[in-house]
Amino acid sequence: MGTWDVGPFGNDTAADFSGTLDEAAAEKRAGIVHDALTRVIDTAGYLEAPESEEAVAAAALIAAQCPEGEPTDPVYGPKEPLPDLTDLRDLALQALDRVMTAPSELMELWDESDGGPWCTSIRNLRNVLMPQRPEEQLTLL
Repeated sequence: MGTWDVGPFGNDTAADFSGTLDEAAAEKRAGIVHDALTRVIDTAGYLEAPESEEAVAAAALIAAQCPEGEPTDPVYGPKEPLPDLTDLRDLALQALDRVMTAPSELMELWDESDGGPWCTSIRNLRNVLMPQRPEEQLTLL
């Protein structure tokens, strides 16, 4: 596993995913993010790590466009602009839940090492992606 950090772009697969997005035509980028999420959601059996790593990176791209979302990694994240991905928030949440549900190779790999910081990173992404309750939303006058 080519991993150097617990963040969403701290592995070879996520960096390659960013490169794929940069090389794709602008109108195809949202579909690539969508497909990365649905591949993970639709996996009923053993979920391989590379698919999970792409889904976590995709979720981070969506979270970056949400209120209180952190910018994507300036080195390993995509360089080309992305369309508005916020309508994929629910899919991103479902994908993160699947990554954190056995059988999941990525979860197993992090469990074998010091996976606490990685779990915190996933939890932080989920918190940003969660829709705000109506009473928390700002009203425009």
